[in-house]
Amino acid sequence: MWNERYAGDEYVYGTEPNAFLAKHTGMLSGPVLSLGEGEGRNAVFLASLGLNVHGVDGSEVGLAKALALAQSKAVKIQTEVADLGVFEPGENCYGSVVSISAHLPSAMRRRLYPLVERCLRIGGIILLEAYTEDQLARDTGGPKDPDMLMTRDKIEREFPNFEPILLRELEREVSEGKYHTGIASVIQFIGKKKT
Repeated sequence: MWNERYAGDEYVYGTEPNAFLAKHTGMLSGPVLSLGEGEGRNAVFLASLGLNVHGVDGSEVGLAKALALAQSKAVKIQTEVADLGVFEPGENCYGSVVSISAHLPSAMRRRLYPLVERCLRIGGIILLEAYTEDQLARDTGGPKDPDMLMTRDKIEREFPNFEPILLRELEREVSEGKYHTGIASVIQFIGKKKT
């Protein structure tokens, strides 16, 4: 499905970074692991700030476009085609993990999120934005399966060993290409790995 979505020349979620990520980049340290990186807009932005970025996605088509975007902006990113259902990041090797609209089924999250915790150094940061279950009533993007949508309770349960720096559900205007446009119900989370 994702290879098909990314198949054209157009960057379907745009080439500008996610606004929540862009606002909080000062909290991130490298190397950065970006989950569900897609066509590269966030990884390329972070690389332009001097961060070493490893973008992981299941779509080789999306990541090929990510590398092309990086080249056009004269930055370097590392990419890896991997199914997040089986992906295993290295232990204790990232300063930050970014998850922007990487909507996963709960069974996949239960396997992946402890590995995300393990891959971060002590004091490392996770920055996540996802659609909430309230987004089901909207036609402005995101999956239609409530299991893949996030809530405050899910974040608190699935990231138990992180100190929340920011955790909020809100409505905000999203303008990210043709699939994420309009008023959206999102959750935003920045957590620090506890010692």
